[in-house]
Amino acid sequence: DDQIERERVSQRLSGGCCALAAIYLMGKFYVANAGDSRAIIIRNGEIIPMSREFTPETERQRLQFLAFLRPELLGKEFTHLEFPRRIQPKELGKKMLYRDQNMNGWAYKKIEEDDLKFPLIYGEGKKARVMATIGVTRGLGDHDLRVFSSNIHIKPFLSCFPEVRVYDLTQYEHCPDDVLVLGTDGLWDVTNDKEVAGVVMEVLTSYEPNDPCRYTMVAQELVVRSRGVLKERGWRLANDKLGSGDDISVFVIPLGGPGNYT
Repeated sequence: DDQIERERVSQRLSGGCCALAAIYLMGKFYVANAGDSRAIIIRNGEIIPMSREFTPETERQRLQFLAFLRPELLGKEFTHLEFPRRIQPKELGKKMLYRDQNMNGWAYKKIEEDDLKFPLIYGEGKKARVMATIGVTRGLGDHDLRVFSSNIHIKPFLSCFPEVRVYDLTQYEHCPDDVLVLGTDGLWDVTNDKEVAGVVMEVLTSYEPNDPCRYTMVAQELVVRSRGVLKERGWRLANDKLGSGDDISVFVIPLGGPGNYT
């Protein structure tokens, strides 16, 4: 992240990205995630999560705590408090549900002038944004990212530090159908863990266990099914719902099976 910051001037590059990495070392898989990509292990049909997404909703308390400690980062335009909906001026003096950095649940407070400011985190699900700008709270880069038409920097709220999970391969006997799947949010936006596992098993069983192409074909099939088919009303999935409009990258890594693919 520091290197990206140093090079952004010389290379004239802006923007940022998420990061999802898997490292095999001494019998263990280390999976590091910074962003909204996802990794799962499918072992004997069981789904084992190896990451979690970092979004304004999942990191609400961290973001609110930083804003509470450093209110100057909000530029006098935002409030670190969260409300179920946007507060209207006519509601001044009334009571409204809210929560701050210390709360999991909700409580009531009397609406004051500061509560009329735009909330630090606004929206739900994929529409949730930090300062109405970005929907991912960990990753690399975005050093120049600002709130639209302002000089308020968003980078202080974005973390480049990944969450790391460890999986010990020596604890289990793995067969050729046991895999680690890494995918960007373009995959997971329209395909859940169970559906991905279903595609994995469907494709793998159509190939011989010692055929190395089977894993590439799984990745290809996951991309194709998540993108959908181009129709008159845009890209559509098999159930006629909208296909993924985001970029889709998928890696499928075998965890066991024959060591000699001949």
